[in-house]
Amino acid sequence: MIKGNTQFTEMLKETILDSYKRLIEPSIEREIRSDLTEKAEEKAIKVFGQNSKQLLLGAPIKGKTVMGFDPAYRTGCKIAVIDETGKVLDYTTVYPTEPQNDVEGAKKELLKLIEKDKIDMIAIGNGTASRESEMFVADMIKGASRPVHYVIVSEAGASVYSASKLATEEYPDINVSIRGAISIARRLQDPLAELVKIDPKAIGVGQYQHDVNQKRLAESLTGVVEDSVNKVGVDVNTATPSLLSYVSGINNTIAKNIVKYRDENGKLKNRKQLLKVPKLRKSSF
Repeated sequence: MIKGNTQFTEMLKETILDSYKRLIEPSIEREIRSDLTEKAEEKAIKVFGQNSKQLLLGAPIKGKTVMGFDPAYRTGCKIAVIDETGKVLDYTTVYPTEPQNDVEGAKKELLKLIEKDKIDMIAIGNGTASRESEMFVADMIKGASRPVHYVIVSEAGASVYSASKLATEEYPDINVSIRGAISIARRLQDPLAELVKIDPKAIGVGQYQHDVNQKRLAESLTGVVEDSVNKVGVDVNTATPSLLSYVSGINNTIAKNIVKYRDENGKLKNRKQLLKVPKLRKSSF
């Protein structure tokens, strides 16, 4: 407080006003904004974790051979068939939608696959041309020689996974577009095993996931996945290497060896068979 009037009074008033407007006010504003942003980020990351957990813990469908149906128009609908362990049996592309409208050709092709691979379920992606594809599938399965059911599955992040390094390692000889259909089929079969392979930002179940601290978001998701795996366990006959690597004592190399052993020898009938997996020693077992 300035007492009395001197030749410096106006200068002091201007100095105080300038100090507040140019230095003090912006500093306080930045501090408050930073504090509020941090609280908002914490809340957003928490919500993202909760939503991710619900998605990861979706009920799996075990013991079924699934056809993944990735709908599209001009480029055709991508089809991939996986057995009950998640192994790819067949894949193709059909054109029942605009502009080709080859409905009869597509029906013939898919009915042949249903008979050949003994398909139980069809997982249809919910993206572009999903409704038209659903109508086509609903009509097509009427002519199947065995009972087949279809389900609409979220395909969020499937395209991101298809072009990822992980997908290239898993399916080096399969076209990028077909990998999306494989992912859609596996999401129905075992959501936890498939969704752990996808970048959390691509799943789209959080608030402003692109804006929050990415390191903390990744740490949160890792914790959610570990909690989910510990809560429900892992089915060694369907789990992917990505999911198996979250199990204590199993690294990426052992996880890949388990899947390779499973592909070569069929389903594991008991836990002791794991000892036959290369590099899986008694300590890990």
